[in-house]
Amino acid sequence: MKTLRIFTVALALACAQMGQGAAAPKVLHALLSTGETGLDPAVASDLASLSLLENLFDPMLRYDYLARPVKLQANTLVAMPTVDAAGTMWTFRLKQGMAFAPDAAFGGQRREVTAQDYVYSLQRLYDPALKSPWLFLFEGKLLGDEAWREHFSYGTAIPGLRAVDRYTLRIRLKEPDPSLLFYLALPATGAVAREAAERYGSQLGNHPVGSGPFVMGEWKRSDRITLQANRSYHLPLPLVDRVDVKIMEEYQSRVLGYLNGEFDYIEQVPESMRDLVLDPASATPVLKPGLARRGMVLDPFPVLQTYYMWMNMTDPVIGGYTKEKIALRRAIALGYNSAEDIALLKKGLALPAQSPLPPNVLGYDPSYRSPISYNLTMARALLERYGYRTGADGFRTLPDGRPLVLRMHSEPSMVGRLRDELWRKNLNALGLRVEFITDKKTEIIKASRLGKVMMFETNWVADFPDGDNFYQLLYGPNAGRANYARFDLPAYNERYERARRLADGPERQKLYGEMAQLIHAYNPWVLLTHPISADIRQPWLKNYKRHPVEFTNWRYLDIDVTARERAARMTR
Repeated sequence: MKTLRIFTVALALACAQMGQGAAAPKVLHALLSTGETGLDPAVASDLASLSLLENLFDPMLRYDYLARPVKLQANTLVAMPTVDAAGTMWTFRLKQGMAFAPDAAFGGQRREVTAQDYVYSLQRLYDPALKSPWLFLFEGKLLGDEAWREHFSYGTAIPGLRAVDRYTLRIRLKEPDPSLLFYLALPATGAVAREAAERYGSQLGNHPVGSGPFVMGEWKRSDRITLQANRSYHLPLPLVDRVDVKIMEEYQSRVLGYLNGEFDYIEQVPESMRDLVLDPASATPVLKPGLARRGMVLDPFPVLQTYYMWMNMTDPVIGGYTKEKIALRRAIALGYNSAEDIALLKKGLALPAQSPLPPNVLGYDPSYRSPISYNLTMARALLERYGYRTGADGFRTLPDGRPLVLRMHSEPSMVGRLRDELWRKNLNALGLRVEFITDKKTEIIKASRLGKVMMFETNWVADFPDGDNFYQLLYGPNAGRANYARFDLPAYNERYERARRLADGPERQKLYGEMAQLIHAYNPWVLLTHPISADIRQPWLKNYKRHPVEFTNWRYLDIDVTARERAARMTR
């Protein structure tokens, strides 16, 4: 297998350390912005949990850390998989000698990773008891998988997923899927040991047993997590001995903690905190002179991410496909002031979203322009035309005369409060009353999947760099999973099903344009922005390079311990 360039550096450093005797442990100090929900690869879909899972579990493929544009490479395989001429039969050959982290589930024995472990891990996505949000990646695509959908059993074999021998896996598709290899680089498809899953049952998410570059150390739920280097890992990684992860939801605490040297880097400095770190006198984002003198480095990064505000299409107030419901949602979309949002809250570090796709994702059309733009006059006229009259209190009523109250969930943070005020201003300008319900994002997502949230502003970070990953967010059968808006439009579903069978090209591009038009016609979303991340790192952090797709880069990072200690002495 072709190794990363960084591996050579890793080996050289290791040899140097051996020659010098035992060195001080290298500890990476990182943070996550929200608490994890659980560490079961088949179940977790929140950003914090996925960030941890990709370091604990090992998928067959990963992205080359340094390659731009992004490129997949073999991870637990001896080489990239092979495919037949029809594009439907894939063969994967595993490395020998890889092992799961030691655990009581293995009875004190070393447990090798085998092809059957990957079969079992993919089977788990179909298990109805798990309600995996990742099932959509494979459902209906593996040859014979209707047997699992009709009556699921781990004992039922299908021709679409087989361990040919101990180290060979074969996947057979009903038809070619251009995105298959992207799926096999996700944490959701990392190897899970059946013994561990059966021992811990529904509590597997609290007992992660993987074969990745780190193993779980101390774990204080949604507060502090320690990952220890897996020194029996099959690659010369990680470079640090430990990662101390702090869950820090409050934006100000994150930035102040970084400035005090508590964290080695901070990604996506929040909009409300940028005045603390960016020079207001500069027309382009640059660090304040004092921080630059301390050796800190600013790395602006275009994130494969889309911010949007979704509206529940099954909600009795705002949902539905009748003209008056469409008019209400469209008026809300027309009332969103994108320019003010980007200038005042994003501090210029964002692009207005024209479609669900951010730049640099396969399928993105730089010439596409949304037909929905800020227009209060048109928004008010729409509301009037469809019977949303202004009452004595200055707020509009429903067409039948009952009070109209919008209820938007939000997060209890400084940025959450700023977002609330933006939405209050935008909606009040249309005569629409809005109430805000604050809760932790993890709780809001749980309620959203049950259809109990009317409106919520959220974002989607690409799991893989293809437009399918974004357009699936509005695919009808994904309602209750990633489709929080519960949008279910036959015209959209039909186009999505056709598009997902196509590789990137003119035919798929045409379908994407039509799907974008349907989104703008029915407005299950208000498209907001694509952020440009302001990332800052400390001078002692080595090998830092933000990856467009992977959630973390912890296994590649290194620490200059001497430089960190020197900086600490200077700030005392």
